[in-house]
Amino acid sequence: MHKKYSISIVLLLMLLVFGGCAKRSTTKVSFYYWKTVFALNESERAILKETDCAKIYLRYFDVILTKGSTEAIPESPITFKDSIGKLELIPVIYIKNEVMLNDKEDLEKLADRILDYISQINKTNKINTSEVQIDCDWTLASKDNFMKFMEILKSKTSGRLSATIRLHQIKYAATTGIPNVDYGVLMYYNMGKIAADNSNSIYDRKIAEKYLSKLSAYPLSLKVAIPMFSWTVQIRSEKVVGLNAKITLKDLISNDFENVSDNIFTVKRSQYLKGSLLNKHDLLKIEKVSSKELSDIASDLNKNLKETPAEIIFFDLNENNIKQYEKSIYKEIATSF
Repeated sequence: MHKKYSISIVLLLMLLVFGGCAKRSTTKVSFYYWKTVFALNESERAILKETDCAKIYLRYFDVILTKGSTEAIPESPITFKDSIGKLELIPVIYIKNEVMLNDKEDLEKLADRILDYISQINKTNKINTSEVQIDCDWTLASKDNFMKFMEILKSKTSGRLSATIRLHQIKYAATTGIPNVDYGVLMYYNMGKIAADNSNSIYDRKIAEKYLSKLSAYPLSLKVAIPMFSWTVQIRSEKVVGLNAKITLKDLISNDFENVSDNIFTVKRSQYLKGSLLNKHDLLKIEKVSSKELSDIASDLNKNLKETPAEIIFFDLNENNIKQYEKSIYKEIATSF
């Protein structure tokens, strides 16, 4: 074979090999776990194995401000019924915005209490963690306190520090501020108001499109949290009177309910259902994100993020949520980046 043709073939093979590698997604699948007891059932363990998931973002506790108090306290700490095995856990601390609105809160002491409580949970359960994630939907009114708190927490944390970021905090970053963290997690859900109309408060592509153009300019490296949950909105006399994440479509396929549209049912007799008192004639609206919409989310983000996310974190790992999707959807979404 002529020498120049040999070289050309080698170069072509190299381009095919390295070109293929460049297109291969490096985005991993992870999950949020948002219960108060860590206990994985068979289906939850199966999906972790199916997706090669090695990391769970675990809600450790909430931080709230009780009525009449000037000092925030932890609430509903996680307890462990199962061993974590080889899973890497990231403690997630949900801080209500009311805490950051409290000008009397000693932020230095708050940071110490949070880190100490995480340490206690880890020690009790023989867990090692190397990161803390703060979940707080801060506002303009609470921005100064939140940013100061994150600076303090960063100075006291030996490992990595991350924070959840909402779409409005991306679009208006110049005014809402950017926390001093190693990376952010874009919470790509809960976009609208829970309402008595046909809207979907969990995900609305038209609402999301108003924010997408700002993603590429956001300075923090971003992972992405994608919704895989549903809930049922209870409507009475055209007003929202309840929200129940335990009621699913399967519960409403019975003679007690009449399907009046794709996702809305009428209650035919008064009853209790999974903790909710349902009156006759109440409307139940199921809000969820379809597999097609999950693909839309991935496509839109892929076009607008400045870099490929290291992880797609599905919210949240729960048997009821898992049953609503094909097992392949998680990897399909992650590998589309």
